[in-house]
Amino acid sequence: MPRPEVLERIKDAEREAEEIIEEAERDREESIQAAREEAEDIRAEAREEAAGIREQRLEEAREEIGEERQRILLEGEDERNKLVERAEERTDDVTEYVLERFEEAVHAQA
Repeated sequence: MPRPEVLERIKDAEREAEEIIEEAERDREESIQAAREEAEDIRAEAREEAAGIREQRLEEAREEIGEERQRILLEGEDERNKLVERAEERTDDVTEYVLERFEEAVHAQA
């Protein structure tokens, strides 16, 4: 094979190799960009899912707090009713005690 022909084939091979390298670089950049976009989509989806889960947990906590509040209020009302009942039961005793003290005080002054 004549020398100019060999040189031409070498140049062609070098150009072809350069084109292959450039195409590989373009493919690599496209793959990186696609991976970044996919990662961002995954992150956005995860953020959305986390927000939904957070809202669900907050709602559940609010419901639990509401139920606990209602239970405490009912217990408090029950305890208040018991105290009122005990106080009412003792009204006669207290009235009698106060009258006795008053009578003692009146007799002590006379």
